[in-house]
Amino acid sequence: MAETHVLFVEDDDVIREATQLALERDGFTVTAMPDGLSGLDAFRSDRPDIALLDVMVPGLDGVSLCRRIRDESTVPVIMLSARADSIDVVLGLEAGADDYVTKPFDGAVLVARIRAVLRRFGHAGGPAGRTSDGDAGPDGGLLVFGELEVDTEGMEVRRSGEPVGLTPTEMRLLLEFSSAPGTVLSRDKLLGRVWDYGWGGDTRVVDVHVQRLRTKIGQDRIETVRGFGYKLKP
Repeated sequence: MAETHVLFVEDDDVIREATQLALERDGFTVTAMPDGLSGLDAFRSDRPDIALLDVMVPGLDGVSLCRRIRDESTVPVIMLSARADSIDVVLGLEAGADDYVTKPFDGAVLVARIRAVLRRFGHAGGPAGRTSDGDAGPDGGLLVFGELEVDTEGMEVRRSGEPVGLTPTEMRLLLEFSSAPGTVLSRDKLLGRVWDYGWGGDTRVVDVHVQRLRTKIGQDRIETVRGFGYKLKP
């Protein structure tokens, strides 16, 4: 099996070299770049399996780089931020990142988050086999919620007949909602099911992804239930 290729963009020489060595010891192939512009060039030439982007890098900052990558690809992106409460975390998620890790980070934690992201990208249809209260098509794989159609077998989404482009993380999130329409799903439950968090995580990851999903499938399709979570309107 081919090794997973990681693009790592970090301007701190010590962190970049130490993290590259740690990832390579865990079996990853790593392309490490010191700034956003060289990182974008490496992404386009190497087509890595996953990108780790520090928020504060010169030339082209991590958030802008994430946005450029997302314009061209659905490859998973993890942002690295020095502050857990930084607005940069939210900006990175809004730009299309799938997760983030706070610096300084433990190497084992970083590897675990990388593997969790890769698992859900490799198995984007995880919840697809569940039954649903949505109207199923003849093949049982088509769920219809008003103008929204979710093909759980073909992993395609259409709104008013037009295809909707979702990242694998957004698709998994929608599949969780569509597997139980009308049922409130807590942020913690979604963190566990979609992001494979076996521990408490930052619920901002869920909130931003829900907002991103709303812009694509309709703002009113996913309802906020204050103090509890979210639910898909049947």
